[in-house]
Amino acid sequence: MYPFIFKPILKEVIWGGTDIRPFKGLPSSSEPVGESWELSHVEGYVSVVANGSLEGLTLDGLIDMYGARLTGEKVMQRFGRTFPLLIKFIDARDDLSVQVHPGDRLAWERHRSFGKTEMWYVVKAAPGAALYSGFRRPVTAGEYERMVGEGSLMEALQRYEVRAGNVFFLPAGRIHAIGAGCFVAEIQQTSNITYRIYDYDRRDADGNRRELHTDLAKAAIDYTFYPDCRTAYTPRPDETVPLVTCDYFTTRLLDISRPAVRDLAALDSFVAYICTEGQLTLCDEQRNELTVHRGQTVLIPASTQSITLSPTPAAKLLETFCNRTE
Repeated sequence: MYPFIFKPILKEVIWGGTDIRPFKGLPSSSEPVGESWELSHVEGYVSVVANGSLEGLTLDGLIDMYGARLTGEKVMQRFGRTFPLLIKFIDARDDLSVQVHPGDRLAWERHRSFGKTEMWYVVKAAPGAALYSGFRRPVTAGEYERMVGEGSLMEALQRYEVRAGNVFFLPAGRIHAIGAGCFVAEIQQTSNITYRIYDYDRRDADGNRRELHTDLAKAAIDYTFYPDCRTAYTPRPDETVPLVTCDYFTTRLLDISRPAVRDLAALDSFVAYICTEGQLTLCDEQRNELTVHRGQTVLIPASTQSITLSPTPAAKLLETFCNRTE
């Protein structure tokens, strides 16, 4: 095996912008693209290999062919033949809906699906752009129902103005929304279950309002009040900076201007590298080499022992993998 990149799955949506294509080095288009799914095993949206001798093979095919050599033994034991993470870029020209995702138990009971815990890394943001995460004060389920009925729910959400480099961890159950002007990298469980709570009374091209799921959301929301939902970290050039560690994934930031050797032997997991700035050459211990530029995501098989990242001349990457559970 070798490091894999995949064909992006571009999602044209009413709230999307025009930054994803140039960010990824793709031909420009006037069509609004809200999301680029970089690595996906969601049914109907399965990633396809874009490089090397296995070009054209789906992620399903890779898992069938290599199994735990691709994903990791512990990952295979826990998630079976489902690739457990979905990685995407999101470009919000307009505000996204206010939403919440169920946890594993509720998602399985209702949809026979994994839940959806996720994180955001802000790649860039327009002046004044904001993300919403959690409540700004203690809220009960009864108050939630009342505010939904009154149309006043937005007043109860915590709003954070953001800039490049900000990080938010969103465990399943946390109410949230991406505001206009935000361009983020998102790492999440493999799930497409979203309960839409409020959508600004928008209509689609046919004049229809999008479906809301306010009743389903009521049981999914974590009403716990958190004074600050941001993830704090200190940037350190040419060092490994931990961002998020949860039951499903660990994500670290690498802001490098010189070669960095990554020892992956003990992880027992695939590793994904998401390039948010710059360009680099990636080389594994088998001398498989790949040039990676801004906007690309690379999947490193679990069987890989080490890789060397050589920036040209600098690069910023998110490194993410599944955690070992005993």
